[in-house]
Amino acid sequence: MADVDQGSAFASESSPALDSLNNDTVSNGTDSTNATVAKFVSTPEGTALAYGSLVFMALLPIFFGALRSVSCAKNKNSSDMPETITSRDAARFPIIASCTLFGLYLFFKIFSQEYINLLLSMYFFVLGILALSHTISPFMNKVFPATFPNKQFQLLFTQGSGENKEEIVNYEFDTKDLVCLCFSSVVGVWYVLKKHWIANNLFGLAFALNGVELLHLNNVSTGCILLGGLFVYDVFWVFGTNVMVTVAKSFEAPIKLVFPQDLLERGLGASNFAMLGLGDIVIPGIFIALLLRFDVSLKKNTRTYFYTSFFAYVFGLGLTIFVMHTFKHAQPALLYLVPACIGFPVLVALIKGELTEMFSYESSTEVMPHTPRLTHFPTVSGSPSSLANSMQQKSSSSPRRRRHNPTSM
Repeated sequence: MADVDQGSAFASESSPALDSLNNDTVSNGTDSTNATVAKFVSTPEGTALAYGSLVFMALLPIFFGALRSVSCAKNKNSSDMPETITSRDAARFPIIASCTLFGLYLFFKIFSQEYINLLLSMYFFVLGILALSHTISPFMNKVFPATFPNKQFQLLFTQGSGENKEEIVNYEFDTKDLVCLCFSSVVGVWYVLKKHWIANNLFGLAFALNGVELLHLNNVSTGCILLGGLFVYDVFWVFGTNVMVTVAKSFEAPIKLVFPQDLLERGLGASNFAMLGLGDIVIPGIFIALLLRFDVSLKKNTRTYFYTSFFAYVFGLGLTIFVMHTFKHAQPALLYLVPACIGFPVLVALIKGELTEMFSYESSTEVMPHTPRLTHFPTVSGSPSSLANSMQQKSSSSPRRRRHNPTSM
């Protein structure tokens, strides 16, 4: 799902990657057209700040997304019910992701990159607003006082008349939802117009948190199948071909977290970015969230497996960065994250004698008995936004009349 690479521009990724972009250039100070251009070399302090910030930002959606996944599993509101991945879905996903990745590679080779990215910007503009609204909605509810005049609204579209009338959209929202949507829209316009790295990160964090919260594995075996398949997928497309790197540098969308390595020298206008793809957050994150729900099911008031896998993620991500800087070569992050996130919790379960309980645990039956099954998988590798689109399609095609949360994905 990810690679560590060095590029020459502020690139986006179709298959999330951890890139160190060290080839940005700065002028030598002359105004002459023949002025030489010097390569910017990041300082050790700037590099440490960048990667430390990326690790910290990656931990936020995993930690809070896992906590919200427990509440989401117990939520009776059908519009916020999570999607469940079965073992069949997990086995198919690396194949679908590979086809999608290669298709994007051919697309960028044949058609103009400018027009493709314009369409993608508008697509992620809409999904980013919905994702960010859903993310900040719980916090906004705590900010507004109890006396806040919270009015209810409904947007209803129907087709036909009389007995043949069919409901197309039944969109109910309130004043608090409008405030969240307005704020998210401002961020969306900022991103579309400026492509600023802060706006990119706000959307990226929202996508990652929603992915961890709303995308559930049904058991540990399914998680092992998914992570194992993507382990092979990641290694093949990074070490075996240049497809992933090419698409990553051509694909312009907020599906990565970025942080400038030259922030100390250039401030908010910095342009030499280190980046971490959302696939390296969401894929291990949904497995970590599953282990948290397993901890809850044990009813021992401990979070042993959650904290173990959380530490394993930090270890694996740190090892990825270390190997990248040691060998100066692109590294698939899941090559290190998958063994760590699976191996550490399994080892702890083996020591505690709970390995059987871990692999027999069924999230879909013990915590959320009526969770809908994921009937089709996102078509963009590691992108929570594609999941949001699939969920919206399922919600809009339902014949039942139900309340829709305007900020849900």
